Amino acid sequence: MKKLRWILLTLGLFLPLTACGTGTPDVTAAPSQTTAEPTTAAQTEAQSAAQSTAAQSDRLYLTFGETTFVAEFADNSSVEALKDLLRDAPLTLQLHDYGNFEKVGSLGHNLPRNDEPITTEAGDLILYQGNQLCVYYAENSWNFTRLGKIPNVTSDELKAALGTGDVTVTLSLTSPAA
Repeated sequence: MKKLRWILLTLGLFLPLTACGTGTPDVTAAPSQTTAEPTTAAQTEAQSAAQSTAAQSDRLYLTFGETTFVAEFADNSSVEALKDLLRDAPLTLQLHDYGNFEKVGSLGHNLPRNDEPITTEAGDLILYQGNQLCVYYAENSWNFTRLGKIPNVTSDELKAALGTGDVTVTLSLTSPAA
């Protein structure tokens, strides 16, 4: 009985090793070949238009009456949701003055929040409570979601464009002059 167990154990250990093949793999397979398809003029134009749209969607155009500011987007899911909202058509909002440091108005939509402690400055575009756009012309500190920034703008320039009362703003991914 012990001999039979020993033989079965020996066969069980060595038999799988002998069943693995010839031991030399075939490495003579031909390399894969890819060929580029010719590009038509229409395809080139479509690619160019797509690249132009992608470049434009890196900017947000805010038009207050006759004045348009160009903002640079932040990088977060709130911005992506805002871009999705603006892809079909511009969005016009009514903004109200709050605290003599910002204009705020409802987006009419809820966006994902990416709140973090922020001290604002002139030109900051902030998402507040997931559904309100704030355009800051002065400093404030709170937990907000940054949507973007109007670069190189002063508080005085923003105040002149925004006025002292309510103001209408149109948000767009394309320049109003286009």
